Amino acid sequence: MDAAVAVAGSVEHLKGRKGAFRIALIPPEVLQALNDGLLESVNLNEFMALELPRLARSVAGHIGLDAQSERLVDTLAMLSAFKPMQRHGHIARALYDLAALHGERDAVAHSLATHASDVARCWAAQWVTLSGLPLPAQLEAVRRFAADPHFGVREIAWMAVRDAVIASLDEALALLQPWVADADPNIRRFASELTRPRGVWCAQIEALKKEPWRALPLLEPLRADASRYVQNSVANWLNDASKSQGEWVDRLCARWLAESDAPETRYIAKRAMRTLSK
Repeated sequence: MDAAVAVAGSVEHLKGRKGAFRIALIPPEVLQALNDGLLESVNLNEFMALELPRLARSVAGHIGLDAQSERLVDTLAMLSAFKPMQRHGHIARALYDLAALHGERDAVAHSLATHASDVARCWAAQWVTLSGLPLPAQLEAVRRFAADPHFGVREIAWMAVRDAVIASLDEALALLQPWVADADPNIRRFASELTRPRGVWCAQIEALKKEPWRALPLLEPLRADASRYVQNSVANWLNDASKSQGEWVDRLCARWLAESDAPETRYIAKRAMRTLSK
């Protein structure tokens, strides 16, 4: 039996688990598989319990990089000096630099992007930020992560291109228009979440705080979206905008409700108005 198949089979029984309510309650078998890069995390407790140096070394070996390279070892040694999320950025950068020296760089990138560990795929998504590609190419590269089955990877995906979108906002709004018509709700939600005027744990888009109507070509097609995941993002988008352009959000929601008395639209409008209603 192929070794990779055997390893995958050895953790198959763990994939349907419910995440522990506390880090201390995570079963040792699960924690070992997470740190060995064989399993996805299923909640924040598992994510926070990861031993990042161990996981990074495991992943590096899986994708054909030297886990004992000076570049990676030095990075892992200094991780404790940084905030938790910053640590992931440093690991992603170290792996990116090592891959740049690898003779099969594209194969390494593919291995990371399709890795069993959601955290490894998050690092792959962060490579898009490091690529220096023009915005259209960055969006093309990040699309696979925007559609990833794991919620954590999808969050890193939009954050990975947020700064590039801010720098070329008009171009981004035009490029994202086909995304809001995509059959995949994860892709539709990505276009909305990526352009939220305020967002969470990210740079704000000052232009859309002042002129949120510039994003109407993205929002209008989503005003009665069938996916609750998308509905929540659109509502949050408008709630962001209501903090600086409340009258506009009020008028927009009133128009949407007049034109589309669908339950989806009512849900979006109610959540969008939650700050204005206080």
